[in-house]
Amino acid sequence: MKKCAIVTGGASGIGKACVEALIGEGYDVVIADLNEDTGHQLAADLGCHFTMTNLASRESCKNLIDETLKTFGRIDVLVNNGGYQHISPIEDFPEDTWDEMIHILLTAPFLLTRYAWPTMQKQKWGRIINIASVHGEIASPFKSAYVSAKHGLIGLTRTAALEGGEYGITVNALSPAYVRTPLVENQIADQAQTRNITPEEVVEKVMLEPAAIKRLIEPDEVANLVLVMCSDKGSSITGSNWKIDCGWTAK
Repeated sequence: MKKCAIVTGGASGIGKACVEALIGEGYDVVIADLNEDTGHQLAADLGCHFTMTNLASRESCKNLIDETLKTFGRIDVLVNNGGYQHISPIEDFPEDTWDEMIHILLTAPFLLTRYAWPTMQKQKWGRIINIASVHGEIASPFKSAYVSAKHGLIGLTRTAALEGGEYGITVNALSPAYVRTPLVENQIADQAQTRNITPEEVVEKVMLEPAAIKRLIEPDEVANLVLVMCSDKGSSITGSNWKIDCGWTAK
């Protein structure tokens, strides 16, 4: 029987690369995304399933798990990748934006893990991969909600790993630096405005300055490590935070 994987934020960027990689390994894949047009088109192109999912909604998170089980009868892999960025000083950070970001980046991965947990327990096999960030280990100005959520996501990863071991469930985090995605492209303009510098300076002085390797990461580089975590080769790896950061945190 084919294994089934859910990828949140699967319609673009890192999520899309993960969807393509998992399909290439023979998985049934569910793309979970808020963008219906792009999600349906990608699912049609790749021959997989799309479920419109609002990660800010508890009901929508539950529906994603229920619909996946109804369609495929199992959940083997959960990739918590759905993203959200907002760049703003703390004194100007909108409170409702904070609430929404924490829900999408931290609460939703918890809820999806909780809802998928019973079927993984029953199967005695499961892989949960949380796409965190180097900002789960370090901080940058103007990203208070993002940094807080990603720190929390790594804590959730470690706790779930301890609870899942006896059931054959591994839980790991992947922490990339800046990846070449639409989200990052949009962030360049936002950071330029917030910091009062040019977009070129954002890339050079903010995104790449701390790194040993001076380039953006490609989405498929993250997806390749997701495949390792899902394979038998990764069966003894759990509770880990794998950094894909071009040396950003080596100092």
